[in-house]
Amino acid sequence: MNKKVLVLGAGLVAKPLVKYLLNHGFEMTIATRTVSKAQALLEGHANGTAVALDLNDPEGLDDLIRNCDLAISLVPYTFHVQVARRCLAFDKHLVTTSYVSNEMRALSGEAEKKGLLFLNEIGLDPGIDHMSAMRIIDTVKSQGGTVTDFRSYCGGLPAPDANDNPWGYKFSWSPRGVLLAGRNSARYLEDDKVKDIESQDLFLNNWPLPVEGIGKLEAYPNRDSMQYVGLYHLESAKTLFRGTLRYPNWCLMMKALVDLGWVSLDEVPGNATTLGEIFKILLNVGDQDLTPSEIRAKAAERLGIPMTANALERFEWVGLFSDYNIEGAPTILDALGKVLEEKLSFKPGERDMIVLFHEFFATKADGSKQRITSLLADYGVPHGDSAMARTVSLPAAIATRMILEGKIKETGVHIPVSPAIYNPVLNELEKLGIVCKENFEA
Repeated sequence: MNKKVLVLGAGLVAKPLVKYLLNHGFEMTIATRTVSKAQALLEGHANGTAVALDLNDPEGLDDLIRNCDLAISLVPYTFHVQVARRCLAFDKHLVTTSYVSNEMRALSGEAEKKGLLFLNEIGLDPGIDHMSAMRIIDTVKSQGGTVTDFRSYCGGLPAPDANDNPWGYKFSWSPRGVLLAGRNSARYLEDDKVKDIESQDLFLNNWPLPVEGIGKLEAYPNRDSMQYVGLYHLESAKTLFRGTLRYPNWCLMMKALVDLGWVSLDEVPGNATTLGEIFKILLNVGDQDLTPSEIRAKAAERLGIPMTANALERFEWVGLFSDYNIEGAPTILDALGKVLEEKLSFKPGERDMIVLFHEFFATKADGSKQRITSLLADYGVPHGDSAMARTVSLPAAIATRMILEGKIKETGVHIPVSPAIYNPVLNELEKLGIVCKENFEA
């Protein structure tokens, strides 16, 4: 009998996962709020079924999980623990691409007792970043060496041929998620010193990063890197940093948005119906009748920058000074996200690009120093799958297949940092053209 996979959610990254598992003979049910999206992913495949999903209907969710062998949760991360508890109730494996929460970790003992694997963080970042890093770290250790410095950078960007707007960015995943990430604080280790970055200062901490074959990008810290000291077994490392990659001047522009209040989760003021009206309120001139040019001048004054500054050019282009209608947006951040989703979207046939770059410095067994790099550069297929969709969903699809085929035997709550998980997944990804090119320098 074919193994049965339940996919919860049918968002932007789901298609490659669906195709991969159907092509390997699994029966699949896709459950999502909009059934037509699931039907589009299945393309009439005989082994696929599309059904409606209401995560607030516990009986309906139970019926779906009861009838599968493994559930893949691609719904918002806030629902993963709810799904995991139902998987425990019915003795089913679980796969997600999201960060592990403390509530999920708390289920590990019970999952282990039942012989179940709840595999999380098996996407791109988190996911391929863990696996490609651990493969090098374990290689260095197996040869008697020690990793002293580790820096990791990842970004989803428009490919150079599609980088045609002043923002240097297009959305291959949730616009709201991108903006919410701009509210994060950060923490990392540099030269044996812990660096704590407050959220309002996140974008002040940036630097150019030239990447071979790509060009000059811009890097800034990504969340709390310190947790990876233990996860990656790098207790002897003097530097451990994880960062985000963008095209140049992104941080300067994002810092201006933060300083002006555009990433606020405050409700849109009741009398504001346009971006320009919100901007005037943020500038404390909501009662004044100002032209877009005058709003721009007030913004320049508030930021202490020239009217011709690059950040203001970007604001002008996207329409932040204009009468763009934002009715329906619940928060100021969502109002910004509404216009960005429209203006920074990929046009048909355009390609996105994923860049994942690791840099290690190690001391070998003989005391000599070594620099090691790993680079994944993946591009979307024109009129086909995006690089973001491929790199996020294919690791989850491969892991699902290998769990159900008995090739991955771990139990409990895991992320892919053990060779038993990362080796087979990375090897299969390479067959699909997703390759981390490693370089070991003397």
